[in-house]
Amino acid sequence: NGNPDGTLVNAIMAICKGTLSGIGGELRPGIVHRLDKDTSGVLIVAKNDIAHVKMSEQIKKHEVEKTYIALVKGIVKENQATINMPIGRSTKDRKKMAVNKKGKEAITHFKLIERFPKYNCTLLEIKIETGRTHQIRVHLSEIGYPVIGDEVYSNGKNQWNIKGQCLHAKSLKFKHPVTKKEMFIEAELPKYFKDIIEQMRQRGI
Repeated sequence: NGNPDGTLVNAIMAICKGTLSGIGGELRPGIVHRLDKDTSGVLIVAKNDIAHVKMSEQIKKHEVEKTYIALVKGIVKENQATINMPIGRSTKDRKKMAVNKKGKEAITHFKLIERFPKYNCTLLEIKIETGRTHQIRVHLSEIGYPVIGDEVYSNGKNQWNIKGQCLHAKSLKFKHPVTKKEMFIEAELPKYFKDIIEQMRQRGI
């Protein structure tokens, strides 16, 4: 849940008691891929180096299906659409990413879940073909629908005064690195995210 440094890594190490892949190093043992800071949801952790390498290969070949849920500012008109814009380091702020013609290919698909006109926001299901840094946040901000609570690609202000962003890695679909069995892992929305959605539904759209 969130950035796999600090608290999350300590929790993983405590549960696995040192039996993780060493490829991630001491700071991120076994962590196969990352989530942005303040992004909740599922994360792949490898318990040995062979599994780590094979999972990394699946991710590199875009064989891992990643599905996210995002609450964004504004009323998205399309029921579904694809954003295909290259992403690279921002030329204005080196700490940020941006749509950049010289950047790497980045493809994001989104589908409408629900619109909330009264609150001027939209709930989306998102799938990504590529895994560029901050890809979902950059793409949605670029088309005018920044993620609620995002302090980097929006102003972070929101009517619920939440800290962090309403972006959740809902599920991962992939092949088990050893048995090749189809795996599907899903994580529930965090409480604050569910509470916001329920509040909007109860008070009307």
